Amino acid sequence: MRTFRSFAALPQDAFTSATAVAIGKFDGLHLGHRKIITELINTARQRDYEPCVFTFTDNPLATLAPEKCPRALASTEQRIELLAKAGVSATLMVDFTRELARLEPAEFVYRVLLQGMNAREILVGHDFKFGKNGSGDVQLLRELGQQHGFAVRVLSDIEIDGERVSSTRIRELLERADVTGAAKLLGRTQSVRGLVVHGAARGRTLGFPTANMQPKYAGLAPADGVYAGYATVAGETYAAAISIGGNPTFTPDAPSQIEVHLLDFSGNIYGELMTLQFVAHLRMMTAYRGIDALVAQISEDVVNTRRIIAPILDGLADQPQAAK
Repeated sequence: MRTFRSFAALPQDAFTSATAVAIGKFDGLHLGHRKIITELINTARQRDYEPCVFTFTDNPLATLAPEKCPRALASTEQRIELLAKAGVSATLMVDFTRELARLEPAEFVYRVLLQGMNAREILVGHDFKFGKNGSGDVQLLRELGQQHGFAVRVLSDIEIDGERVSSTRIRELLERADVTGAAKLLGRTQSVRGLVVHGAARGRTLGFPTANMQPKYAGLAPADGVYAGYATVAGETYAAAISIGGNPTFTPDAPSQIEVHLLDFSGNIYGELMTLQFVAHLRMMTAYRGIDALVAQISEDVVNTRRIIAPILDGLADQPQAAK
């Protein structure tokens, strides 16, 4: 997938062919977003257009009202990978600047979508807003389409269990440690990615060595607790018992961190990039009265992780690219 990260520096020949353009935040690319992308791909195929996406690097609230801006479900790089995997041919992903925020709706459509991206069909959600102060809406977009000769497709939301699928709803589920519920709305497991760094090596002394993920990782992790999941690192995928939180048994006020015990692994992966997939919540973080009780609980966590993840890894073995 071709990716352009600046509208100001967009080459004049970036979009020489007619395009179908989906517009949205695409934070995490949940099932609602994937509906738009599926329609985008189908429309582009039928019209012989190039399937493209316009989105922002970060939520516009990060510029307009940082104190109200929620954490992103996926990093910029993760979103680009998800869009490429979904079949998008090109993405214009730009910073939401004050200059861009000042564009009137008609100017945004003409400069960005028509001149910049050569759009012939535009796909948006029913609550789409654009231009200065969000003054443009779907009705205005349709009027501009009639004026400039592009079509507009407005797609309805997807509902699961009687509620709209949204990034806000997914964040709420992750905050409750409900990774299974979040996966249902995402259409995939929630994941994070970061470098493996040195820790206190306490897990090794307990017989369960862990790989510590750097504090600044990509993606949104669920609430503190212990999870069954799997990890891809150094080109291999392993079942993983994942701990998020401090060390309540040893240091009650320790900062939260991600520690991962890789099942059936031995070796040195310090400095390697590790991707975690959260499959099931096993338990909350608990302070134990002694090391023996803690070791017994970790042993049970490992048994439960193996039971839950083994069938998944068997499936991934038949699709090696999906495991990466």
